[in-house]
Amino acid sequence: MEFLGGIIVNFKNLLQKYSKKVSEYWKTGKVQRTSRITYDVVWNIVLFFLIIGFIGMFFGVGVGAGYFASLVKDEPIRAYESMEKDIYNYEETSRLYFANNVYLGDIRSDIHREETTLDEISVTLKDAVIATEDEYFETHNGIVPKAIVRALLQEFTNSDMKSGGSTLTQQLIKNQILTNEVSFERKAKEILLALRLERFFEKDEILEAYLNIVPYGRDASGRNIAGIQTAAQGIFGLNADEVNIAQAAYLAGLPQSPSQYTPFASGGGLKDEEGIQPGLTRMKVVLHRMYEMEYITEEEYQEALEYDITEDFVTDYKTRDENYPHVQDELVRRATDIIKEKLAEEDGYSLEDLEEDDELNQQFEMLAERDLRQNGYHIHSTIDKKIYDAFQEIVKNYKHYGPDWTGPVKDPITGEVKEITQQVQVSGSLIENNTGRIISFVGGRDFNDEDQYNYATQALRSNGSTMKPLLVYAPAMEKGVLQPGTPIADVEMTYPGTNIKPSNFDRSFHGILSTRTNLANSYNIPAIKGYIEIMNDNPVEEYLEKMGITSLDENEYANPSLSIGGTTRGITIEENTNAYATFANGGKFVDAYMIEKITTSDGEVIYEHEPEPVEVFSPQTSYLTLDMLRDVISNGTGSYVKSQLSHPGVDWYGKTGTSQDRWDIHFVGSNPNVTFSTWLGYNIPQQQCLDCDMYYSHRNMKLWAELVNTATEINPELMAPSNSFERPDGIVSRSICAISGMLPSDLCSEAGLVTTDLFNAKFVPTEVDDSLMRGAYVMVNGKAVIAGPNTPKEFVDGDGLTFNPEFLKRNGYDKLGDITQLFPNVNRSAWEKISLPSNDLGSEIQDDGKAPSAPTSLNNSGKTLSWKASSSKDVVGYRIYRAANPDAKFELVGSTVETEFSIPSNKAVYHVKAVDYFGMESSASKEIVIGDFSEPKEEDKKDNEEDKSSGNNGKNKDNKDNKDNKGNNDNSEQDEGTEEPPDSEDQDETGDNNS
Repeated sequence: MEFLGGIIVNFKNLLQKYSKKVSEYWKTGKVQRTSRITYDVVWNIVLFFLIIGFIGMFFGVGVGAGYFASLVKDEPIRAYESMEKDIYNYEETSRLYFANNVYLGDIRSDIHREETTLDEISVTLKDAVIATEDEYFETHNGIVPKAIVRALLQEFTNSDMKSGGSTLTQQLIKNQILTNEVSFERKAKEILLALRLERFFEKDEILEAYLNIVPYGRDASGRNIAGIQTAAQGIFGLNADEVNIAQAAYLAGLPQSPSQYTPFASGGGLKDEEGIQPGLTRMKVVLHRMYEMEYITEEEYQEALEYDITEDFVTDYKTRDENYPHVQDELVRRATDIIKEKLAEEDGYSLEDLEEDDELNQQFEMLAERDLRQNGYHIHSTIDKKIYDAFQEIVKNYKHYGPDWTGPVKDPITGEVKEITQQVQVSGSLIENNTGRIISFVGGRDFNDEDQYNYATQALRSNGSTMKPLLVYAPAMEKGVLQPGTPIADVEMTYPGTNIKPSNFDRSFHGILSTRTNLANSYNIPAIKGYIEIMNDNPVEEYLEKMGITSLDENEYANPSLSIGGTTRGITIEENTNAYATFANGGKFVDAYMIEKITTSDGEVIYEHEPEPVEVFSPQTSYLTLDMLRDVISNGTGSYVKSQLSHPGVDWYGKTGTSQDRWDIHFVGSNPNVTFSTWLGYNIPQQQCLDCDMYYSHRNMKLWAELVNTATEINPELMAPSNSFERPDGIVSRSICAISGMLPSDLCSEAGLVTTDLFNAKFVPTEVDDSLMRGAYVMVNGKAVIAGPNTPKEFVDGDGLTFNPEFLKRNGYDKLGDITQLFPNVNRSAWEKISLPSNDLGSEIQDDGKAPSAPTSLNNSGKTLSWKASSSKDVVGYRIYRAANPDAKFELVGSTVETEFSIPSNKAVYHVKAVDYFGMESSASKEIVIGDFSEPKEEDKKDNEEDKSSGNNGKNKDNKDNKDNKGNNDNSEQDEGTEEPPDSEDQDETGDNNS
């Protein structure tokens, strides 16, 4: 304390000393003179900056005014009547119609609203809204300048703490006249219109309009709601004049972020505790504002804070119940796009402009949605009500979808894994070929709050093998690379530049078959090979996009698996169906549509559909494609469907399609009038049941047929035309060699491998087949093989057919480990007569140094010996040996490549030996005795004695007879093969001691 006291005393003395000096200096007059000079200088400086400031301010105001004027230059000066119509035009519901002007229903508005008047809204609720949204509402002229300046500064400084600069008047303008677009132009127009609105309308009129249009989130059923009366009813089950302070505060807080603050989920029912919390926090903020502005007392404020408002939330609610939700949603989506494009064109924007500018597109989409809600349009669709109703009934009662799937699924956003159960979903699309009119569709098995997805128009899925005609076969025929009869080898292959080996659905290969047969059986390898031939021309851009398939990635064409439906994202069922109708239209694509026209309530047509066909394929290519697709139904993978049709005589073409792991099952079919397709699959892709009550592809085809049959009952003229597809000019029939696809050679005709098919006259073959040549061959295990140097000549056909090595090399077949892979099961016996190089049989014809196994079961019937073939795989034929009696020596009497041999009626003993490719002979078969040798007659004994005395002469005579019986034999080769093995070896092999 003493230290502090000393400091104070010293400071007091110092202050007195300097005060005395200042007083003495003031008396001299110097301070006064200096002050006048300083004052003049400072005043001049201040005056200068004031002038500069005023000039700058006026300049800034001028620039700002000019900029503001430029932003609103296109905004028309609105009269009172115009603004009144816009402000009070809450909604004039647009109407929807089926085809033929059959009323469907009103547009299911995204926002449910019930209009009310200001005197039916409690004072507390009005106070809560004003305290929260616009505290200067009663005094401003439509805008609050300082709020606008604050908002601008926050925008320019990119502040994280942004506050709204909009009054209730401005919000009304934004919702009813402008859009939610975030831009200076929209804000400037909003300010201008708000000032004008305040001139025309009383505050109560503005407040009433605002309270009727502002959105309030969702009600208990999950519907979007707008208007204070609708909100009070939907959230608390009360009228707007019945709410208490806490309820009023809760409602007033919702418009700032309706989806976040609403207590109800999109599917109906309350959110969980965490989801409700933001709304409760917002309510407390509103209550504090009401207390600050003295709308409520402190006691009322505290009571409202402690009030448990969660007890007031509506819990008894009904979900939406609409007869045609899929149709309504789809028509609204398409009508919005039509109106959006129309509004954009009126403002000088093209569809391309909207596609390139997301913000611009969003702006016009909001305007279009508002038009549909407010302008009372009549939207006329193409949907046939009777067929649509029948489709839904069949889908509802179909019994063969397959089982529900239950298993873990990972959320793609949160990463959370949870177990779900999902049923097999379905979709379908029925389109009229020549107009593109969508007659009916199937959007799914059900429409509910959990699954409102339209699987026909929104789901992107792999189209499996239905891609093959669209992307491979039709484009390849258009380019002349393939024709229906063109052979393609279905053999093992590898994708270029990879180690990936694609396979067929049956995990096997099928040899050289025509394009027609490969398509009918939906083999993958030929489709991939055909696509590789044309892939570099980008057939996606050249053909698929022209047929309305636009969801593929830019460079996806470079993936060979795209040819069999291996898409990145997929295409819609509607797109797939629409593309298939191209073949029925002679190669012209007609875009599918669902809205015939849109009119005003007065009948003025503001939109009417006009088809714009696009030429994709020539009529010849289209006909050849559909003709091949007829085979899919007549004898291919789609043959089951024909047995299910009530009118099997209709000229249908079609295609099955299965994606990877049976995720997606398709069938699409066309007749001269319509194209119809169906799809089965799980929403989250999973394998479909393979061993259920019905084969998986049959489940879909049966459903397809039932839907077609029902539509045929309703409209047989449309669904079951009596006419067939007409063959255009330029289609010719030609015979070709099935091996090469070239004109038949004499050798191909001799082989029995000439086939006939249809061709585009522009692409008929002109060169003669060179796949075959003459060559010596033997039959080995049922296959023709070029004879080796040690192959016995008596089994060799020196005038047979063999593959031309140049042909094999030209087609890459020389690299096959086994050329017999080229042999199809179709007419296989003819193919097997073509000889192969010996090394093409691999291990089957390798020399193991062992004699072949002996033939067995030697038997005689009349004059024919027969036996069972040797079990060895390298046998080329059999030698037949004869002895005059059981005690005589066996001698060769003939050879054959068959398992039977003709003999004379004389008594004798026979056995047979097998001969292999390398000339080795088996041991003898079991002997067979022809005739009775037990008691020979005297004359027979005499003959035997003569035979013995004749020696070699008799033997040579027998040999000559044997040669005559055998036919064309070479003596030298026969001599090499007549050497008898020792009796002991013969006994060991046959087990017979009689020899």
